[in-house]
Amino acid sequence: MLSVTWDTAHFRRTVCGIVLVLTAQVFGMLNSIFLATIAAATTERASTARTVLVTGGSRGIGSAVARRFASNGDRVIVHYRTSEEAALDTLGSLTPLLDGSPHLILCEDLSQPGAAERLISAAVECAGRLDVLVCNHGVYEESPIDSTTPAQWAASFERVLRTNLAAPAELAFAASRQMIAQAEGGAICFVSSRGASRGEPLAPAYGASKAGLNSLTGSLAQALGPHAIRVAAVAPGFVSTAMAATVLAGPRGDEIRSQSPWGRVGEPTEVADTVFFLASEGATWCTGAVVDCNGCSYLH
Repeated sequence: MLSVTWDTAHFRRTVCGIVLVLTAQVFGMLNSIFLATIAAATTERASTARTVLVTGGSRGIGSAVARRFASNGDRVIVHYRTSEEAALDTLGSLTPLLDGSPHLILCEDLSQPGAAERLISAAVECAGRLDVLVCNHGVYEESPIDSTTPAQWAASFERVLRTNLAAPAELAFAASRQMIAQAEGGAICFVSSRGASRGEPLAPAYGASKAGLNSLTGSLAQALGPHAIRVAAVAPGFVSTAMAATVLAGPRGDEIRSQSPWGRVGEPTEVADTVFFLASEGATWCTGAVVDCNGCSYLH
C-alpha cells in the first residue's frame, strides 16, 4: 500500500509562491492597461487641443478666459496692448501644454487701422493655425452730454467705435478667413456688455459700440454657419476687475452691487466659463446668441 506523507509547511510555501507570482502578473497587466489608457487619453487630448487667441488677455476677464482655455489643454495666445508685465504674469499662470508647446503673447494696438490683420497673421505664423478667437479688448470712456464739447464727443465716438467695434469686425474677418482655409470649423466669441441693451448714459459711445457688436454677432453667425464656424457673444454686467475697482470702491459701489439680487458683482471666472462654453461644440446651436452674464442685474 502506497503511503504519501504531506509536508504542510512546504505546501503552504509553494501555494504562496504561486499566488505571489500570479498577483504580480495581474498587477503588471493592470499597470500596462492603465499606462496605455493614460497615453491614449494624453494623445487624444493633445490632438484635439485648439489654438485660441484672446485679445485683451493680460488682465481681468481676458486673463481669466486665457486660464480657462489653458486648463482644458488648449494652446493660448495672449494679446496685450501696453502692459507686457501683466501679459507675462498671465502667461506664467497658464496650465502647461501636454506636448510641451509654449503658450504665447503678442502685442498690438488694436485702435490702429491694419492692426487686427497683423495680429491674426502673427498668431497664425507663431502657432500654425487658429481655432478660436475671443475678442475681449475694449475701451470705456465717459462723455456726459452736459459736460462734453462737440469736439470731445466726436473724438470719443471715433476712438471707442474704432477699438470696440471696427477692430473686432476686422479680427473676425481675418480669423474667419483662416478658419475657412483650415476647413475644420471654429469659434468666435465677442465680449459685449449689458450696456448694449440697458443703455450707457454716461458713456454713450461705449454702449453704442457694444450694441453694434451684438448685431455683428448675428450677422457673422449667419454668414459663417455654412463653414461650421460658431459666433456668439457674452454680455456681462459689472465685473470685479482692476478696471472697475475704482468705481466699485467709490460712492456708487453699493448701489451697483445691489443691482443684482445676489448683492455683488460678477467674477472674471464666471464670465470666462461662459465664454468657454460658447466656444465649445456643445454650444453649436447657440450660434448667433448674445448670452447675458450679469447676475440678473438687468433683464430684457
